[in-house]
Amino acid sequence: MAKKGNGLILRGGVWHIEKRLNGRRIRESTGSTDRVEAEQYLVRRLEEIRQASVYGVRPSRIWREAALRYAREYAHKRSIKRDVQDLKALDPYIGKLPINQVHAGTLQGFIDARRKEGVKSGTVNRSLAVARRILRLCAELWRDEHGMTWLETAPMVPDVDWRDSRAPSPITWAEQGRLFQELPEHLRDMAEFAVHTGCRESEICALQWEWEVVLPDNGFGFILPASVTKNGTDRLVVLNTTARAVVNRQRGKHEDRVFTFHGRPVASIFNNGWRKARKKAGLSHVRGHDLRHTFGRRLRAAGITEEARAELLGHKRGSVTTHYSTAEVAELVNAVEKIAEKRGADSDGVAVVKLRPVRKMPTEAKKRVTT
Repeated sequence: MAKKGNGLILRGGVWHIEKRLNGRRIRESTGSTDRVEAEQYLVRRLEEIRQASVYGVRPSRIWREAALRYAREYAHKRSIKRDVQDLKALDPYIGKLPINQVHAGTLQGFIDARRKEGVKSGTVNRSLAVARRILRLCAELWRDEHGMTWLETAPMVPDVDWRDSRAPSPITWAEQGRLFQELPEHLRDMAEFAVHTGCRESEICALQWEWEVVLPDNGFGFILPASVTKNGTDRLVVLNTTARAVVNRQRGKHEDRVFTFHGRPVASIFNNGWRKARKKAGLSHVRGHDLRHTFGRRLRAAGITEEARAELLGHKRGSVTTHYSTAEVAELVNAVEKIAEKRGADSDGVAVVKLRPVRKMPTEAKKRVTT
């Protein structure tokens, strides 16, 4: 049962403000279960509102409030789970600070602690990037009921550089053979697809049959929707003979997903099975993303132009096209064919089944294939 008193109401064990001030209704949680603390919060909140309405003084908001708003408003963001992890890591250091006190100096404790824990500077920079994003939202977008932004200006928060970044480690054909020999069959197929298409792990795990499209010269590929690509734009994935053979081996296993294990979609390629195989092959230093680096390096070694490599890797560029002609697609197919394994990949006991017709993309802004 709700308990009221002096503009406060106890609901679910927590005191909430229920009050009218100058004709305006104030309804919000104090975040406290203690009556005295809630009353102190109410007095402070009412004074903040008065200061804002009379003198244009910004109310004091803590970082945690801004972080929670960010998590709610950007729940649709593909990387929101990782962003929330970063926010949880930041919270012990700046969670209770007013947002106007969050800057490079107050973030230094977080930076020092993470470095002491042995965390890579790249990982720390990702957390700092989330902090910068929220501070910019506070200074440029989020406004209170008086039309004032939450923060007057966003402070500069520079990245850190501990000279600890690891150089990419593309694998040789011999190393690939050793590694793939140790992988379980379903992970081997996915890794082979990765090294011949340059697709990211998340793109491969999410790959669906409905995204399949017919390409020139009886080829086929996939158009990945913006919802699964890293840069948020549709991506055309063309396949060489090796990648096509990998896909053909998956046909009939699942109605929707291309890559599965025991009838269920695979959530991760680079799991314990990957790590065990990597160790057995003597390639413990090789990371999953190195398969993508391998694809890029092999294209470069084959003389493929930088522009074509960027298209094949799905890089977001200022000149990115929204439409492919038959000739352009054929050029991309020829490019990836130069790094296909020369072992009759399309005829290794796999029947090439009839393909789905070319599907039309929902809008002209989306990439599509024309014939």
